[in-house]
Amino acid sequence: MKTIDVCLSPDLMHLYPVNDRTVVVVDILRATSCMVTALAHGVQSIRPFANLEECRAMKSKNYFTAGERNGEKVEGFDFGNSPFEYMADNLKGEKIAFTTTNGTQAIAKSQGAKEIIIGSFLNLSAVTEYLKKGEDSVLVVCAAWKGKVNLEDTLFAGALVENLKNHVEPDCDAPLAAQRLYNLAKKDMVDFLKDSSHVKRLNRLNIHKDIEFCLTPDQYQTIPKLVDGELVRA
Repeated sequence: MKTIDVCLSPDLMHLYPVNDRTVVVVDILRATSCMVTALAHGVQSIRPFANLEECRAMKSKNYFTAGERNGEKVEGFDFGNSPFEYMADNLKGEKIAFTTTNGTQAIAKSQGAKEIIIGSFLNLSAVTEYLKKGEDSVLVVCAAWKGKVNLEDTLFAGALVENLKNHVEPDCDAPLAAQRLYNLAKKDMVDFLKDSSHVKRLNRLNIHKDIEFCLTPDQYQTIPKLVDGELVRA
């Protein structure tokens, strides 16, 4: 039977072999929510970068530059890290170079996986069905916050474990812990997360609407998949 595991922080990736797994990278607040939203609204592709200056250099190659550091838009970039920025009609068919504090770092640390897809609550059911149909075991990689575990990514991991419980077996205790945490939180995730560190951080930036949107399940059927260094619709 297929299995599922959860890496609660990219700093723990050395513990998880990925060459035979489908990796689901998640950064709920807000990188992977932006990626799903952008592709769902017609962006052609997204090239993720761990390095800020490498991302900035893509502007000369006709990419829009997008991303954040510490939750705030990078100076000189075209876009920040709010999903609402990626709904504009003028982005349809365009390419975006994207870098964030945590999400794109998690993608970089997942290199070597058999397959890398992007998860968020916005495409939760689509990701669930995709993984049910796949033949490979699953590793959910939580972007976390600068190596420290966060609640929102763990909740998404738990939602996947819950949705797949009749199709996969947990590899260890991390999937079980995430699943039980999600079942405690699922009736009102906004309230459950109100005291979490990153929600407090984002609230100080006055972007509560982003938090509510990013915690709303099943807005899109789009699944970003990494192909030759670019995220495209699977």
